[in-house]
Amino acid sequence: MKKPFSDKLQNITPSMTLAITAKTRELRNKGIKIISFGAGEPDFLVHDEVKKAAIEGIEKNYSKYTEVEGLLALREAICNHCKINNGLVYTPDEIIVSNGAKHALFTALQTFLSDGDEVIIPSPYWVSYSEMAKLAGGNIKIIDTKKENHFLLQPEELKKAITSKSKVIMLNNPSNPTGAVYPKELLKQIADICLEEGIYILSDEIYDRFVYDGVQHVSTASLSDDIKDITVTINGLSKTYAMPGWRVGYAAANKEIIKAMSAIQGHCVSHTSSISQYAAVRALTCEQGFVKEMLDEYTRRREYMIRFLDEIKPISYSKPDGAFYVFADVSAYYNKTCGSKKITDSLSFSQVLLEDFHVAVIPGISFGNDNFVRFSYAASMQDIKEGLESFKIFVESIKE
Repeated sequence: MKKPFSDKLQNITPSMTLAITAKTRELRNKGIKIISFGAGEPDFLVHDEVKKAAIEGIEKNYSKYTEVEGLLALREAICNHCKINNGLVYTPDEIIVSNGAKHALFTALQTFLSDGDEVIIPSPYWVSYSEMAKLAGGNIKIIDTKKENHFLLQPEELKKAITSKSKVIMLNNPSNPTGAVYPKELLKQIADICLEEGIYILSDEIYDRFVYDGVQHVSTASLSDDIKDITVTINGLSKTYAMPGWRVGYAAANKEIIKAMSAIQGHCVSHTSSISQYAAVRALTCEQGFVKEMLDEYTRRREYMIRFLDEIKPISYSKPDGAFYVFADVSAYYNKTCGSKKITDSLSFSQVLLEDFHVAVIPGISFGNDNFVRFSYAASMQDIKEGLESFKIFVESIKE
């Protein structure tokens, strides 16, 4: 008789998005056009200079192992990037390059957590946070943030959630799925509480270059030297440089933390692809005008999407200040029907929208809030216009 798999698998919640993803694939395989607002990746192409660097790396046979922490040239480029864009001063031995930001987050959790330690996660949260924490042996403590606070964690909410077992807090700034961006004063209040309570901060800042309407992104580690010492800044090239498949992320922290993370990473994956690393150096050091072009285009798409959704009552949302998502409250349509199909929650809402109107969104239950669905505007303007028109027809067809 075969022995069972790890007990850890029993604690993992299957992704609520898998059914949507599988159905999308099934319909497309049948030749049906699906407009997807589900993408968590840029629809832009990788800059030509970055492609050239990868080709050069291949032609020059840069295919050997690199340092576990990543190429020195890349870590130096990351240090310069952090200083220019985030006001953070790091040295190369305070940087570790990873296989995407997700990998950096998981390695940091493995570094900090012993079995039973608590991980505080404000909700709505990115879908993998809770599952990574559980896989690393942690117990999750979810704090439900409020729409009236723009889904930003409040100091009093954090204080109430902290126990003697609290070890780590995971902050996503700007946020996926809400687009919320923490003002400096609020972020400082939260960080000061963590400093007082001895709680490490995992600051996921993967969307830091995509903020709107003059809003300023503030890196947690920039608030003070003491806060920097308890913070791991997580970032990567997937969003800013439209390189999700290249798998280049990184963590920046004090030398002791990076050394510990390196010990774990060295036994798990060694290092990020050498060719991806060479390309990443070019991405970070070449002329950056294309990043501004991406931001300008996201701004245009964002304005169109929120103006369109404003006209559909009773849908509401908290206006996103960053990232490339709109988190919309669709709960007014629950316990109603569309044709013969009953809509009871965010998953059934998303399923009917996909199956009957061929538009894909991500159900809010995936992010810890079942009243909402997430729209991504990392899609062409043509698809955004066409998809929103179909979405409007869908909601207008929902009856008591």
